[in-house]
Amino acid sequence: MKTFSIIMMIFLIVSAISASVIKNLLSTVIVFMVYSLVMAILWQQLNAPDLAITEAAVGAGITTLLFVITLKQIRGVKK
Repeated sequence: MKTFSIIMMIFLIVSAISASVIKNLLSTVIVFMVYSLVMAILWQQLNAPDLAITEAAVGAGITTLLFVITLKQIRGVKK
């Protein structure tokens, strides 16, 4: 179980760095969603299921949806 947590932490760090380096905004939103899902898994590993559910729902769900809608609105303004 500890090895799984270490792998998730490394994946979390890589996704955080990738989210800040990637130039394409939609790709950044997708990587940020993956970051939130990995964080939810880590919260579950730390025996905090309420935080895991909240992170998955808000971080990966609602925030991603709002970012995608915002990107769609921004691209609509440029036309």
